[in-house]
Amino acid sequence: MPDPRPDASGPDAPDLAARRAVMGLCGEARPEELRRALTQVGAGEEPEDLRPPETGLVMTRGRIGGDGRPFNLGEATVTRAAVRLSGGETGFAYHLGRDRAKARLAATLDALWQRPALRREIEAALLPVAARRAAEREAEVRRIAATRVNFFTMARGED
Repeated sequence: MPDPRPDASGPDAPDLAARRAVMGLCGEARPEELRRALTQVGAGEEPEDLRPPETGLVMTRGRIGGDGRPFNLGEATVTRAAVRLSGGETGFAYHLGRDRAKARLAATLDALWQRPALRREIEAALLPVAARRAAEREAEVRRIAATRVNFFTMARGED
């Protein structure tokens, strides 16, 4: 039986990768950044809720040693939403936490991104989010590097 999921190597692969990137940025964005992006794009259309924002739990999994047997690590709170625009575009969003408004904003941006005329505008509106996240990652790397300990072995003379 063929796999019903979209193929990441098919003809729509660039669109799928770009959509995943935009959805990832929406997931990492703060609610005010998503509102600012929607305002910048000029989206005045109110989407229809296919799935009103709802919060639930998902089980997070880990692997022993990073690549060994899987085990249940614990539960995480996740909020999801699904919206439809008047043109039929459907947007989805999932993110960690309980912010229902953020999930709806992210789903709306996902739906709007599916309109080819708005893709570049939405991607440009989310550039500040990407810049902020890159700066945060760089700061984390520097913070971790400052605590790095290099171990070395010295050869003993009598051996």
